[in-house]
Amino acid sequence: MELEVIPQEARQRLDQIGGADLVIGIIGAESAPKIGSAIEPVNRALASLSAGVKTVVFHNASHDEVSAQLHDPEGNGSSLWIGYPGLTPNQPVSPAQSIVEAYRTVFTLSDGLKARACVLIASDLETVTAQWISRLVQPILERKFDLVAPCYARNKFEGLINSAIISPLIRSLYGRRIQNPMGPDCGISAALLQRFVDHGSSPPSSGRARPPMSIATDAICGSFQICQAYVGRRFYSSTDSMNLSSVITEVLGPLFLDIERNAAFWQRVRGSQPIPTFGDPLPVAEEIGTVDVRRMIESFQLGSENLQEIWGLVLPPATLFELKKLARVAPDRFRIPDELWARIVYDFTLAHRLRIINRDHLLRAMTPLYLGWTASYALEMETAVPAVVEQRLERLCLAYEAGKTYFLSRWRWPDRFNP
Repeated sequence: MELEVIPQEARQRLDQIGGADLVIGIIGAESAPKIGSAIEPVNRALASLSAGVKTVVFHNASHDEVSAQLHDPEGNGSSLWIGYPGLTPNQPVSPAQSIVEAYRTVFTLSDGLKARACVLIASDLETVTAQWISRLVQPILERKFDLVAPCYARNKFEGLINSAIISPLIRSLYGRRIQNPMGPDCGISAALLQRFVDHGSSPPSSGRARPPMSIATDAICGSFQICQAYVGRRFYSSTDSMNLSSVITEVLGPLFLDIERNAAFWQRVRGSQPIPTFGDPLPVAEEIGTVDVRRMIESFQLGSENLQEIWGLVLPPATLFELKKLARVAPDRFRIPDELWARIVYDFTLAHRLRIINRDHLLRAMTPLYLGWTASYALEMETAVPAVVEQRLERLCLAYEAGKTYFLSRWRWPDRFNP
């Protein structure tokens, strides 16, 4: 652990306590006032735990600025707050890479303090409550789980890359029904933490740090105890159409690499199983504004015209035929069937493995297809109540599971299925 960048006073206090039961890492470029707003929720969450839990909170604001906001910094064992610049990378990196590096830093700090549990908070601190924190901690310290994944209050038009691709794909391949396998907030046990620290000492051949979704998949492959907890509503940063391709590349590239790395495991998995879930789901928040469906469909149609050569390298003729028909239908009748969408995602996953074309170009070519799915989903769910939204996303997950046989066949014998 690089203690030289920790303030001298904080280092002395770390030496005094000799270790920690719990480490909380607050990730992201947060201001001191924002981090200060988390002091009360953190201390309230700690008060709900069994007595005597020694806690260190690492953040990236000025140590002195945040310390000045602590009401009782020496008080009854609540928490020790330490400003740690390492949670904000110095060099310019993408948001996805930034969070990966911050995760790695918190893991190293937690391991150095021999913490029994580590909690990562990457969401906007204005939404984080005492219940949010305690529900990520309690299953580890009191119920012996190794990973607590978050369940956020569902907003039907937010987090759709997760709903459309990440969650159903991981569920169908790895057999665990995790609502948000990439977090980004989560709780981790010392045993699972050690696995990540060991893996982090030898970077993968891609030269990139292991992505957040590796936390969930590594836990599954390592037979660790996994659960999830309802924590509250998470605010998502807006993504304009110009940046969407970059987001898709940053998120799906590491996901597809992880699938390739764990192929020996998920090929043996059949079906899916629920995991223990704590807390009660919060209602879907009211939507503000409208979804520009027409613009999404136009992007899909433009992709259908300009990307046929790339799509033809990835997708079978039957899928290409369906997409061409969709490009000609009236906007109000535009629908992408679940089975078709699942096959498209599976085919792009395979094409990524086979390096059919440059991987970044491949993933960017997926953007119009994703916008098409989003438009189709928005048209269906425009006036849907929360229960209908949940049922709709469950049907999509089942379509992924039903299509896994197709994916397995293409994965094992790709030459027999050349488009």
